[in-house]
Amino acid sequence: MPTSKKLYGGDEDLNKVEELFYPIIKIIRTESGGNFEYEISGDLVIISGGKEELRIPVKTFIEQSSKLLAKIKSSKSAFSLPETEAFMASINCKTLKAKATSKTDIRIVIYDQRINQTAELGFSIKSQLGGEATLLNAGKTTNFIYQVLGFKPNEKEIKAINDIDTKSKIKDRIEAIKNVGGKLKFITPQQDIFKNNLVLIDSLLPNIVAEITKLFFTTSFSSIKDLTESINKANPLNYDTQFAHTFYDYKIKRFLTDVALGMTPSKVWTGIYDATGGYLVVKENGDVLCYHIYNRNQFEDYLFANTKLETASSTRHEFGKIYEEGGQFYFKLNLQIRFK
Repeated sequence: MPTSKKLYGGDEDLNKVEELFYPIIKIIRTESGGNFEYEISGDLVIISGGKEELRIPVKTFIEQSSKLLAKIKSSKSAFSLPETEAFMASINCKTLKAKATSKTDIRIVIYDQRINQTAELGFSIKSQLGGEATLLNAGKTTNFIYQVLGFKPNEKEIKAINDIDTKSKIKDRIEAIKNVGGKLKFITPQQDIFKNNLVLIDSLLPNIVAEITKLFFTTSFSSIKDLTESINKANPLNYDTQFAHTFYDYKIKRFLTDVALGMTPSKVWTGIYDATGGYLVVKENGDVLCYHIYNRNQFEDYLFANTKLETASSTRHEFGKIYEEGGQFYFKLNLQIRFK
C-alpha cells in the first residue's frame, strides 16, 4: 500500500466520507513546455519533467496555498498575488485553465485498491471559493423551441408581449401568453447535434429536459432536484409508474453525469468520458473532496443535489420572444445549469 497523500470522497451534502479515499501517487500537469510530474517524497515535493529535477519542501506548498486561500476568501473581485504567481512559475505551473474543449483540469495517478494497481485519471475541478461554477454553459445551442398553441397573436399583441422588460421578463412573457389562452408545446431542441446527443443518452431525454426547462420558467423552482421531483409527480411523458419506477430521476442523473464528464452541446457525443476520474470539489474552507465515477451513485447524487437552472442572457442567446415561421408561432427557452 502506497504511503502517499489521500483524496477523500464526499457525499451528496459535501461532507467528507472518512472511509472512502484514494491514495495519490503523483499529479501530472500539461504545460507549454511539456508534462510535469509532482510527487511527494517524505517532506519534499519532487518535480520532474523540466530541464532539472526540483525538490521543494512540502511546507512551502502549504504556506503558499494558505496565503492564496486567505486572499481568495478576503477578495470580492479579481486580484493579483505576485508572490504566489512567482512561486507557481518556479514550479513550472503556468497554465491556470484547461482548454475549453476539455473537461479534464488535472491528471492524477492514484492507487486503485480494487485492482491493486495504479491508474492515471483525469479530473474536472469545481470550486466553491469564487462564483458558482457552471455545469452546462448556455448558448444558442442550448435553446429549446416550443410552439405557441391556443393563441393566434397579431403584430400588436406580439410586440406587447415581447416588449415586457421586467426583472423576470421571460416568465412574465410566458404568463402573458397563458393569460390570453396560449400554451407552449415542445417541438425540438434548436441545434441538431445537441438533440442527437440527448437522444443518444436516452431517446426521450429531449422531451424530459424541455419539460424541466419550461417548468423552471413557469414556476418558482430552480434546483434540478425540485424540478425533477415536480415532473416526476406530473409525469408529462406518461410513463407506467404503477411500480414506482423513478424514470425522471434516473434519466436526469444520467444526463448530468454525461455533461459533467464530457458531453457538450456543440460536439458530437460518443459516450467517451473526458474526465475519466470524476470531480474534485474545492470547498469554501479549502478542503478538497473527490467524487469518483467508480462510486457512480454518490457522484450522481452529488450532481443531482447541487445543481440548478439559471436564466442566461436572452439577448445574447436569442430566446424568450414570440416569432412567426411558416404561419405558426414559436417561443424559445434556454437551458443553463449551474452549481448551487
